[in-house]
Amino acid sequence: MTETITMRERYLGAPEFEEMLASAQKNADLWAAVWRRARVPEELLRRVAALGGAWHLLVLSEDWCGDAVNTVPVLAKLAELSPNLDIRVLARDHNLDLMDAHLTGTSRAIPVVIVLDEQFVERGWWGSRPAELQRWVMGQGQALDKEARYREVRSWYARDAGRTTLEEVVATLERAAATSPDSVTRL
Repeated sequence: MTETITMRERYLGAPEFEEMLASAQKNADLWAAVWRRARVPEELLRRVAALGGAWHLLVLSEDWCGDAVNTVPVLAKLAELSPNLDIRVLARDHNLDLMDAHLTGTSRAIPVVIVLDEQFVERGWWGSRPAELQRWVMGQGQALDKEARYREVRSWYARDAGRTTLEEVVATLERAAATSPDSVTRL
């Protein structure tokens, strides 16, 4: 007999961001640097506060992922500064059932940010990178070799400083708050 774990149990059993940060093996210095530099515009904090209720972000990630290191710390800063939002981080490779329910096309691309309401019901998700960057990677970026493409991706993240990720995840939260609990939205 297979034991079914609820989303609430999965969320509450997941490490908080700072615990995940302390245990990072790969890119630990980069994770810490992005976390220290993360800034959240006041307007986005007001938009999250206006959602009402409590919201939870459950992130599927791995410490080796370049997209995660540039987005998850910024989202953790949003959660830290928002009284009605919190965040937990699950290892993708130990939660493949959840990952396979949130694929980017056919890929297990991370990070994936799952939006849960106060009852821990999934209401939407975002991933695995900002839409503008994803379009470039899947389009023009394909003309570059892998090393050059990733150099451009890192430059994009440095210029953007998390603003696009924050905007897209807050928009996902707003859509989730505006829809019935029976529907799941994806950006």
